[in-house]
Amino acid sequence: MSEGTLELIRQAQQGDLSALAGLLREHYNFLFKYLIKATMDPSLAEELAQDTVVRAMEKIGSYNGTSAFSSWLITIATRLYIDRKRRWKREADWLRQERGTAAIRWRFESRNMEWSEVLDALSRLPLPQRISVLLKHYYGYSYEEIGSIMEVPPGTVKSRVSAGLQQLRKELKEDE
Repeated sequence: MSEGTLELIRQAQQGDLSALAGLLREHYNFLFKYLIKATMDPSLAEELAQDTVVRAMEKIGSYNGTSAFSSWLITIATRLYIDRKRRWKREADWLRQERGTAAIRWRFESRNMEWSEVLDALSRLPLPQRISVLLKHYYGYSYEEIGSIMEVPPGTVKSRVSAGLQQLRKELKEDE
């Protein structure tokens, strides 16, 4: 790392905003090019680069110099990108579940079968809780058997059943 970069870092950590701006401007192209290669999406790369700059501005005091400043920026950018990908996956999973619930409801209703509020509330439980509640209270399995099926300790199953039932009771009371 050059002496000039080290001095800019030191000044930025002491609150010099122009030093911070210069430091980030000096590294922006490097960061952006990395993000284009990582994301393969120029508009996402631009957005992540901007988010990284904001985060670096907020956290400049925590930069300790054990790695190059550019490596520190890449670490921030990579973590932001991974977090965004996780969020997108959760959102996609939620949408897929909602569509699945709507399709099941439609099948029930098209065959003149009743779609109960319980099924609706059950569909909103997180998957581990939903399966635990179903196996315990609809199919009568023991906590040990469910634990074996789901490959978790019986205590975890008991906790999931309890949390699931609590959420079901809460939702069903609100619907009354």
